[in-house]
Amino acid sequence: MPSRIRSIAHRHLHNPVEITIAKEPVKAGTAPRVKQTAYVVARPHRAAALARVIDVAGAKSALVFCRTRLEVDEVTAMLIARGCRAEAIHGGMSQGQRDRVMQSFKTGQTELLIATDVAARGLDIPQVSHVINYDLPSSAEVYVHRIGRTGRAGREGAAITILDPREQRLLRSIEQHTKAQVIVVPVPSVADLRAKQLERIQAAMVEVLQDGKLEGFAPLVDRLATSHSSADVAAAAIKLLVRAQGGERPEQEIPGMPARQPEFGRPVRQAGRYDDRSRTLSSRPDRRPTGPPRHGQRQAGMARVYIGAGREVGIRPGDLVGAIANEAKIRSNIIGTIEIEDRFSIVDVPESMAAGIIETLSRVRIKGRKVPVRLFRE
Repeated sequence: MPSRIRSIAHRHLHNPVEITIAKEPVKAGTAPRVKQTAYVVARPHRAAALARVIDVAGAKSALVFCRTRLEVDEVTAMLIARGCRAEAIHGGMSQGQRDRVMQSFKTGQTELLIATDVAARGLDIPQVSHVINYDLPSSAEVYVHRIGRTGRAGREGAAITILDPREQRLLRSIEQHTKAQVIVVPVPSVADLRAKQLERIQAAMVEVLQDGKLEGFAPLVDRLATSHSSADVAAAAIKLLVRAQGGERPEQEIPGMPARQPEFGRPVRQAGRYDDRSRTLSSRPDRRPTGPPRHGQRQAGMARVYIGAGREVGIRPGDLVGAIANEAKIRSNIIGTIEIEDRFSIVDVPESMAAGIIETLSRVRIKGRKVPVRLFRE
């Protein structure tokens, strides 16, 4: 319990009793059948990386966790546009809507369930092949709760995390808590995706060939073979199948980020500040990154917002991005540089939205406390 709350309780209550619930230790090897991997991706490429990972994994019953309702809706719309059978579930939906979504997911009509942590609590989902963290949770306990949705009853499961470069230190803390290593791997390339698609089609064709019952299709093959080789006929059939599954969709390579993979159990030391545009970390807190604007400077069209909380109270870039995007109802990718000092933070936002963002953040709590928010002045 925070000391300030404890002092208030003792001041106003008579003989208060404080009850502490001990955290249940996580035993090594409690979930050995859950394979945990992570992909380090810069923020502008997170959505593309998520779609790529889902396509390569061939997830048929996946639970995708996002931090905010806005992200849930954005990710769901993106996946549906790519032809995925995806549904959203979050606290802004009625109970009837939630029941319909859950029934669709349980019966296999929906392959991907996009949810916030609040909406996912208490859901009875018997089988989930993949759990995907679109955002790394702020605590190891929440991470364990998330990945515990897969690999149940002795089944194999996969836990995948789309990792912001700023969150690699938090990932090491999660490894220490869960006593299991999370393997950081490169984002699959377009060639990897195409190869995986053909591999799945080959497996499906082998299954059909073993099953037999091809008499109804043999006459068509015979007619086509009179003017084309059997190999060309088969290749044309495979091409049609790939096209029907969206395999000819134009894809772009996703730039990867250098992942720091230290010895297991040892946290990565990343002291310093992160700049969202340059994707660089200063090696020392008193050292300024080269290139990006610093205190008193700003990029054209951006305003600098002062937030009166920093590292001393555990503020992380994700906390500020989540608060601004969720409360001010704006897209997270328009937020610029984030600088976190010991006692305050500075965030670059579009000038046209600065006043509304300041007014909104002044009314809400960040990390459980009210903090001063204003335009930054040198």
